[in-house]
Amino acid sequence: MPNLEAAIAKTQERVKRMMPKSMPGTFTLVLAALLVLVAWMSVMSFVHVGKDETGQLVRIYFGADLKGGAIIATNDEKGPQAKILPPGFHFQPFLRVLYDVTMEDVVEIPSGSYGYLVAVDGQPLRPDQTYADPFAPSETAKMISEATHFLTSGGQKGPQTTVITPGNYRLNRFLWQVTPEEATDIPPGRVGVIKSNVHAKVDFGNLKTDKPADCSLTRRTRSIGGELAVPLVPVGCIGIWDKSLNPGQYYINRHVYDVTLVNTRVQAWEYRGGFTRRFYKLTVNQEGRITQEEQSIEVPVPPKAKHEAVFLKIEGWTVAQQLRALVQVTPENAPFVVASVGGIDEVEDRIIFPAVQSVIRNVLGGTIRVATTILNEDGDPILDDDGVPRMKMITRPTHVLDLIENRTALEDNVERLVRIEGEKAGIDIKEIRFLDPDLPPELLIARKREQLAEQLSKAYRAEQAAQIDRIAAEQTRATADQQDKLVDAQIEVKRSEQFAIARSNEGRGERDKLQLIAEGQKAQALVLGEDRVVELRKFEFAVGRILDFFEANPGVLEAALTNAHKFVPERVFMIGEGGGGNNLAGAAGILGDFLSGGRPPPDKPQ
Repeated sequence: MPNLEAAIAKTQERVKRMMPKSMPGTFTLVLAALLVLVAWMSVMSFVHVGKDETGQLVRIYFGADLKGGAIIATNDEKGPQAKILPPGFHFQPFLRVLYDVTMEDVVEIPSGSYGYLVAVDGQPLRPDQTYADPFAPSETAKMISEATHFLTSGGQKGPQTTVITPGNYRLNRFLWQVTPEEATDIPPGRVGVIKSNVHAKVDFGNLKTDKPADCSLTRRTRSIGGELAVPLVPVGCIGIWDKSLNPGQYYINRHVYDVTLVNTRVQAWEYRGGFTRRFYKLTVNQEGRITQEEQSIEVPVPPKAKHEAVFLKIEGWTVAQQLRALVQVTPENAPFVVASVGGIDEVEDRIIFPAVQSVIRNVLGGTIRVATTILNEDGDPILDDDGVPRMKMITRPTHVLDLIENRTALEDNVERLVRIEGEKAGIDIKEIRFLDPDLPPELLIARKREQLAEQLSKAYRAEQAAQIDRIAAEQTRATADQQDKLVDAQIEVKRSEQFAIARSNEGRGERDKLQLIAEGQKAQALVLGEDRVVELRKFEFAVGRILDFFEANPGVLEAALTNAHKFVPERVFMIGEGGGGNNLAGAAGILGDFLSGGRPPPDKPQ
């Protein structure tokens, strides 16, 4: 070893420096040899173990041989030793000579994992054992950490039932083989059904029991009959336990206990798709004629569906019925489901889907009990006191259109029968609901055309009413736009009506006037004579015309009155016999007035 050689060389140098130069050479060599031997013995008698290490020992010299097929020595026999060296300084004469010392790291088990143990040495397993008996809780730590205690206290060779939980461990690596494995995590909404390979005491969460004395099979019996027979055993026995493990994280040895997770939530299983859907496309042209065109599409099975739709034969027609089933496995039934079939998926594949197919075909291919209207001799409904048609229940063969018209009754019958089949396998069928059936389009085309024609008739009536409303609205809008003209026209109509009434009244007044005038004239003629009356009428007519003229032209009358004095003479000259004087004086006066321009003499006022 390099450290040992360096220590010996250093010791030889010190011995040479200490020896006197006059000492004989032989003595010097002997003393040096003794010092080197002492140094070597000191170095080979101690070892230092680090804090994260474990000293593993294999005895080489001066020990007895192992007997009985033993692999690990408990009494200093030659070979791997049961004892280990913990951290620190260890001194033992000739330790490194008698033993081969190796350093091993401590065993670390991370969080969320457990350590699976296999013992290299120990008592052999019994014939009925696959795994060693679990350690008693009070002995677990000592059995694992002290190999001597394990080997002398009945520890068994081979795979162990007991595991080590997360943490650091100083183990004898000659005895133990350790493999970290993930812990068992049971999420919410699921339970763990355990199949045990050992008969032992159990301490797993809600499953705790001492080692059972009786491991007889437990079975279930129900009044419905036909239930599957399953080999369930009590907790702690070998086999499938009749109780399940609640949600949580457990350090369960998965080599010893096989845990099957079972979903206990309500699940929706759908049976959809897997058929070709035919249908008729109806179109309406501008003339209102209905035309039809047959088309088809492929309906695949959705990724989340459990199976395709159920195919039925009803009245000679092939129908693809889609449906949804709500199912649940209770925690109490979970072990029964696992033991009888293997898991909920296997239950669905092997039990539920075949049962659903069989039940639906039987129900839809049989009879149905439905309510129908009571009719009188004339075929008219008989009404009760409230005017509602009276009904009665009848049983008749199932028709294709019952999948639409009487779906609820069919669903109830199917659900009742499928629930019984589910109970036999430990499955609780909550409900069965029919989805859209793929009915033959020939059965629906007449109804669709009738509905379309009725809707078109309503549409035409609605459009006609809309056109009438539109015309009325446009008229109202146009009337509002011409409101001022309409008002003027209405006023003009009123004025013309009033004017006509006035003219009529005026005509009647004129008629009455003429009648009175005629009567007066007749009376006047009798008094004055017809000739005088004619002359009088002429005079009145002339006067009337003059008055009408002045009324129409008031300015003429005003000018005539203003200049009236010009038509009246200021002086009067008498000529003739009636003047009382001579006639020449009158003529002279006229001539003088003419010559003076009509001005009065200065000495006379005008």
